[in-house]
Amino acid sequence: MSTAAPAPSKMRVAVAVAIGNFMEWFDFAVYGFFAVIIGQLFFPEDTDPFVAILSSLAVFAVGFFMRPLGGFILGPIGDRYGRRTALAISVLAMGIATTIIGLLPVYSVAGILAPMLLVLCRCVQGLSAGGEWTGSAAYLIESTPTPHRGKFGSVISATAALATIVGSLFALTLNNVLSEEDLLAWGWRVPFLLAAPLALIGLYIRMRLGETPVYQQVEAQGEVQKSPILRSLRQNMRPILLTLAIAAVQGTGFYYLATYVVNYLTTTVGLERGSALSLSAIGLTVYMILCPIAGALSDRFGRRRLNIIGTIGYIVLPIPVFWMMSSGQAMPVVIGIILLTMTQSLVSVTTVVMLVELFPASNRSSASAIGFNIALAFIAGPAAYIGMWLAGTTGDPVSPSWYMVLLAVLALPFLWRWLPETAGRDITSEHEAVRGHEPVTAPATRDGVGA
Repeated sequence: MSTAAPAPSKMRVAVAVAIGNFMEWFDFAVYGFFAVIIGQLFFPEDTDPFVAILSSLAVFAVGFFMRPLGGFILGPIGDRYGRRTALAISVLAMGIATTIIGLLPVYSVAGILAPMLLVLCRCVQGLSAGGEWTGSAAYLIESTPTPHRGKFGSVISATAALATIVGSLFALTLNNVLSEEDLLAWGWRVPFLLAAPLALIGLYIRMRLGETPVYQQVEAQGEVQKSPILRSLRQNMRPILLTLAIAAVQGTGFYYLATYVVNYLTTTVGLERGSALSLSAIGLTVYMILCPIAGALSDRFGRRRLNIIGTIGYIVLPIPVFWMMSSGQAMPVVIGIILLTMTQSLVSVTTVVMLVELFPASNRSSASAIGFNIALAFIAGPAAYIGMWLAGTTGDPVSPSWYMVLLAVLALPFLWRWLPETAGRDITSEHEAVRGHEPVTAPATRDGVGA
């Protein structure tokens, strides 16, 4: 059960969530950066290089397919035993699975057992990630004053970007200081083995936190649900479907930026891996800076308007961006990535906050995890694989953009019609998120964009 200790300060909560979230997404991202090497080491040597990287990215997607199960496990834990408990389990599971990946035998040593063990570890990573993003959002936003939820919520998006940047720079350093032989022999293992100390740090920090004021209130009022998943499916189907739509766009955009772009620049465009990692890191740094700005804007103008603007951006920008990146020239590549980060910051930060504001307090962790993780598992998770497959089969370097555009085109009418304005909503209320989908805040009234 949760502790009755006083709620920690807002800054302490933000730092704790940021450190744990960084650790989670550093672990998850390094696989993407070493996908090419993993494809060479964990699949037969006579495999075509294109097929090998597709196989590696398919294993990457396996982690996403496990996310709904992780959400079904960790979401109810967060609703029944407290947000902190779910976050502690998440960070520990991710650390253990990632550390084991760094210790696995490769195909030349263990044969078919090597990719089988790799898939198993990716499954555990997926289970962990299935509870991390929504759990972090619930803990952070429930501990934040109403007028500043967007700014504090941006911590989750920004630290995910920072983890990806650090992962890319770490990969770049290894590429620069190690020979290709050493990188293949042992260098690729180093970032995975770092998960052990990072997991211990993240676990220590999270276990020192108290519970959120909102969860303490739910517990004090006797509203803790024994079957939060069942109640979520009965009473929150529209918010769950809305979460699926916004998460599909947000998740695909993030994983294109965080992992696929590097592989695209190396395998499709033909850049040196060091150059691709450097250019990607520059773009992600801009994205990290834009996240708190997007959060502040959502506090001022509301979530709905910014999310819809970002979704429209994913209809308009991907094709010209991939055309720019396909040139292989540093400046067009960086400008293209930055254009995507501008629209991604809008959809990412608003999604984080709406994961909390769309749902009632007693089953928030469970309900938000359903739509979010289904979208990540079956739509965003395979995005890197689909992008690589499109580029390889069509021979058109712009073709990976088609998937992003299609998703945004499908999501936009649904969001335009039904996405409510949630900024300012009383997230301690047990009933408002269930029955009320009308705009409830000053930003929605002022902007005239309520659902």
